[in-house]
Amino acid sequence: MAIYAIGDIHGSINALKTIFNQGLIKKDDKVIFLGDYVDKGTDSKAVIDWLIEKSKVFDFKFIRGNHEIMMTTAKSSPDIFVEWLQYYGGATTLKSYAISDNKNWSDKIDKTHWDFIDSCLPYFEIGDFIFVHAGLEKNKRLEQQNEHHLFWKKFETPLIYNPTKTVICGHTSRKNGEIADFKHTICIDTFAHGGMWLTSLNVETGEFLKANNKGEIEKGKLKRT
Repeated sequence: MAIYAIGDIHGSINALKTIFNQGLIKKDDKVIFLGDYVDKGTDSKAVIDWLIEKSKVFDFKFIRGNHEIMMTTAKSSPDIFVEWLQYYGGATTLKSYAISDNKNWSDKIDKTHWDFIDSCLPYFEIGDFIFVHAGLEKNKRLEQQNEHHLFWKKFETPLIYNPTKTVICGHTSRKNGEIADFKHTICIDTFAHGGMWLTSLNVETGEFLKANNKGEIEKGKLKRT
C-alpha cells in the first residue's frame, strides 16, 4: 500500500482525471486529498461528483479546506455569501451547478455534496505523516490547533512542527507550479486552477506526478535528504 497526497483541486476536473488515468494509483493505496475542491476553477460540481463516485472503490481521505468552509458558511450568512462570490471564486462554483438565481441557492446543490463537505476532516495522521490543508502551529497538539492555522494561514516558509513527522499541506499556492519542499513540511498546492499543475505525491518515496487541465503530465522525484 502506497500513501499519496493530492493538492488543491479547485474545480480542475481534467487535471484530476488525468492523474488517475495514468494508472499509478491503485485501489489498495491510500489517497489523502488536502482540501479546496471547489471555487476558482470551472468544474467544482464535476470534481465533487467524481470524488464521491471514486471513493466507492478507492481508499480516499478528504481534508477540509478554507473554500469548503466559506461555501458552507455562505449558506447562513448573506455577507459571507457576497464575499464568497466576489473574492473566493464562489461565482464559478455556482455556475458549475448551473445556478443562475441566487435565491435559495444552497437548496439547488445536491444533499450528497453538502454531506461530502461536512464529512471532510480537519487533519489526518498516518505513520510519519500529518496531512492538513494550510499548516500547523508549532508546540500545539493536533487536537489543540485552531482553525486559522489549519485552514487559513499562509505558510510561505513553515516552521518545523515535529522533528519526527513530515507535514503535507496545500493552501499556500506555489504559482510557479513547483512543489515547495522544506523537508519537514511539503506544500503541494501547485496552482492547478491557475494554469499550472495538480500534484499527486507519494509521500514515502517522494515520487510525484503532476497533471494540468490540458491533459499534460510531468513526473519527478523529490530529493529527500
